[in-house]
Amino acid sequence: MTASSTSPRLAIVVSQFNPEVTGGLLAGARHELGERGISLRDADIFSAPGAFEIPLLAQTLAKSGRFAGVICLGCVIKGDTAHFEFISLGAATGLMQATLATGVPITFGILTTYTDEQALVRSRDDTANKGREAAAACVEALATLEQIKAA
Repeated sequence: MTASSTSPRLAIVVSQFNPEVTGGLLAGARHELGERGISLRDADIFSAPGAFEIPLLAQTLAKSGRFAGVICLGCVIKGDTAHFEFISLGAATGLMQATLATGVPITFGILTTYTDEQALVRSRDDTANKGREAAAACVEALATLEQIKAA
């Protein structure tokens, strides 16, 4: 998608947990959208307490009719208990259910890593930033949906 007056309005939901990582993901998503000519207002960014809460917020934003897509950013790092597995699975399943239920692209930019270092590498200011990838996936899914509707 290129810059135009009809650029889609997108929302971002970002977890407050692991802010050193999620801040990098958010910066990456903003950068990607900016490169594609899509403006993002501060009012279009919503905080979630953690990754587990992201699906409800994303689904609510998708159902609002105000946003063409929702980019979800978070980070779950494995610890010594099964908590990691439950949160990761819940977030992934919840987002998939929300996007299918609403028909709105909701992209998964939630890191699920084994170490802090892995998370930091994936949230750095470079082309491998997973926030950038989640933003790109949302824009590209919207373009494909438009192509399908026009066919």
